[in-house]
Amino acid sequence: MDRHGQAVRVGDPVRILGVSPDPDMDEDELEMILFMVGAISEVEKIDAAGRAWVTMWWNCTETIAVSSVGLASHEMEKVAEAMR
Repeated sequence: MDRHGQAVRVGDPVRILGVSPDPDMDEDELEMILFMVGAISEVEKIDAAGRAWVTMWWNCTETIAVSSVGLASHEMEKVAEAMR
């Protein structure tokens, strides 16, 4: 469920409203995770705790980086397909 109580399923687009970063993250990874706030991403999986997992790909100067985060209900809102 998202922050409005709407059911969220794999494949649904959600707007990332906040994240709960791991305190042990390095500075670069933390920066990428925080930059996800405000973005719209597709739910890839929902874990046993009910977190919706989303991934973003980053084009860095010499490589491609990937950031994945599990979102709690209050950290996301489902986005209508027309809003994408």
